[in-house]
Amino acid sequence: MEPGELANVRNIGIVAHIDAGKTTTTERILYYTGKIHAIGEVHEGDTTTDWMVQERERGITITSAAISCEWKGCKINLIDTPGHVDFTMEVERSLRVLDGAVGVFCAVGGVQPQSETVWRQADRYHVPRLAFVNKMDRMGADFGRVVQEMRDKLHANAVPVELPIGKEDSFSGVIDLIEMKSVVFDEASLGAKFTVGDVPAELKDDAELARAELCEKVADLDEGVMEAYLENGDLTADELKGAIRRLVISNQMVPVLCGTSLRDKGVQPLLDAVAWYLPSPLDRPATEATDLKSGNKVTRKPDEKELLAALVFKIAADRFVGRLYFVRVYSGVLKKGANAYNPRTKKRERIMKIVRLFADQQIEVDELKAGDIGALVGLKDCTTGDTLCSEMKPCYLERIVAPQPVMFLAIEPKSGADKDKLEESMAQLAAEDPTCQVRQDEETGQTILSGMGELHLEILVDRLKREFKCAANVGKPMVSYVETVTQTAVKEFSFDRELGGKRHAVSLTLEVKPLERGAGRKVEVGRDVKMALPDPKLADCIEQGLMDGVMTGVLARYPMTDICVTATGVTIVDPEVSDEIALRGAAVMGFREAAEAAKPEFLEPIMKLEITTPPESVGEVLGDLNGRRGTVLDMEQRNDMQMVHARVPMAQMFGYATAIRSLTKGRASYSMEPDSFDLVPRNVREELLAR
Repeated sequence: MEPGELANVRNIGIVAHIDAGKTTTTERILYYTGKIHAIGEVHEGDTTTDWMVQERERGITITSAAISCEWKGCKINLIDTPGHVDFTMEVERSLRVLDGAVGVFCAVGGVQPQSETVWRQADRYHVPRLAFVNKMDRMGADFGRVVQEMRDKLHANAVPVELPIGKEDSFSGVIDLIEMKSVVFDEASLGAKFTVGDVPAELKDDAELARAELCEKVADLDEGVMEAYLENGDLTADELKGAIRRLVISNQMVPVLCGTSLRDKGVQPLLDAVAWYLPSPLDRPATEATDLKSGNKVTRKPDEKELLAALVFKIAADRFVGRLYFVRVYSGVLKKGANAYNPRTKKRERIMKIVRLFADQQIEVDELKAGDIGALVGLKDCTTGDTLCSEMKPCYLERIVAPQPVMFLAIEPKSGADKDKLEESMAQLAAEDPTCQVRQDEETGQTILSGMGELHLEILVDRLKREFKCAANVGKPMVSYVETVTQTAVKEFSFDRELGGKRHAVSLTLEVKPLERGAGRKVEVGRDVKMALPDPKLADCIEQGLMDGVMTGVLARYPMTDICVTATGVTIVDPEVSDEIALRGAAVMGFREAAEAAKPEFLEPIMKLEITTPPESVGEVLGDLNGRRGTVLDMEQRNDMQMVHARVPMAQMFGYATAIRSLTKGRASYSMEPDSFDLVPRNVREELLAR
């Protein structure tokens, strides 16, 4: 790919709250770019990107689908992401590899809880964004309010580059503030035809005011056009486009457009904005990686002449070709038949087959170049977050971190004959989805399947039954508690056992200390310990033993988090006796003693809840929240409804959909997302210990 060609590539994602219209917008993009010739609808279950059976039945996006299309000389690699909180990992790993994103907002709902979550995720990866206010034809649509909410809630410099013509039923098109023209869409041609004309007389004053504000904000932030603005008091369309592009790429501005995807209005100007304002791989900073040998930071530029660096950001099972490994190539070229090096496994991977993606269909190609997104087939040992690089100078890119599962259920095969098939199928699901975790309960022998919520677990079980044809008995979903420590403790543990007629003995000193909430788990072997070991590889045995202890906990076999465990000292009895078994055993048992001395406690997942209720039902809703150990954060009036923001323990939220319908005669709605883990109250602690 020539540099000029790479400049015309856009790797973008569509992100938003559930039901804001991401999939519908994607479907229109594919129609107007000529990729499909009939528009599918979410409610009809025939959209291109929602191809899974479960997606079509439920009318939601579950897995992020990648598609390539072209618009006015730009090649757009587009990922449609889920909006439901249970599938937030899909958004996380998509944003990790994208150069730009389109945030879709509902013109009635505005900035909703999951909108905030995906916006924060995009902030974390410094992804430049456009905003598209969708559903302008709906009753209660208010473009100005949504723009203000973006500024207030998301702290985004949201600046309209369009104004709506009409609203609700009378919405017919948009005013382009850059060119100062009206664009009116023809409903008979499904919006494919549109008329460009002068700004309607009744909206001329509003448009001129909005354009003056746009020019002023752009000139304030971009020195390149400041002089022209001060001289003329205005900016030309080309000056504005160039300056807005620079500001978007530097994350200083979010241009806001509007339309209604379902009614086929406003999507072509959105495509123009993607081509004009969002960055190509060349506009993004060089990718930072870590050199495998020296541990120093190195950079990889988006150039096919550079050494190879690519990230495996997703794994999906395909019914025809087996596993598909989605990759983003940051530098160099991935060629069919060539080798790539995996620094995690320290092994070569042969690239057997490369495909470009069109939802669940593939087009085979010979290579993927810097800036490309595609998929590989036939890799041997690869997981989400692995780097594929050149063996000459191996390096690894930052891995994708999966959030902690908050719910689990017990699952077992219906017959002994199904056991191996079920285990294999669950291992495949866990490989595809890092938030799906499978473990054995040591005490009961049950297989535990963990996930991000009731819907996530329901989808996983449904896939096991339909896709993998596994007959299984499934328990009720339960909350996934975790354990932590609240104090620092240091313990010396002496391990001395005779196993299989051979003595294994060693003494290990361990320090256990708490970390701040959300810090995760950290296991370390101190430098003094490494120096004292007869073989440096024995440090891995201590690490594995400590991690085993951390993952099984000390109070009730829940995994531990927000904890740091360090092996600070070791006494070698004899190199023959102080072997792998002794070190691993001492690490596991010594960790338990140290953790018990560090005042262990349970943590429970807390959910952030947003309830929209009629004002007359607020009392009942607040009373119910109080009974669920909820904490109300604040309340606000939105149109004729009351918004309640609260934090509630997840354990108290089972069956909430039915309860709130009953309390408000079916008029309230709510949305929920994981917020944090907090210490459980004393009575809950005693219940968990008594189980």
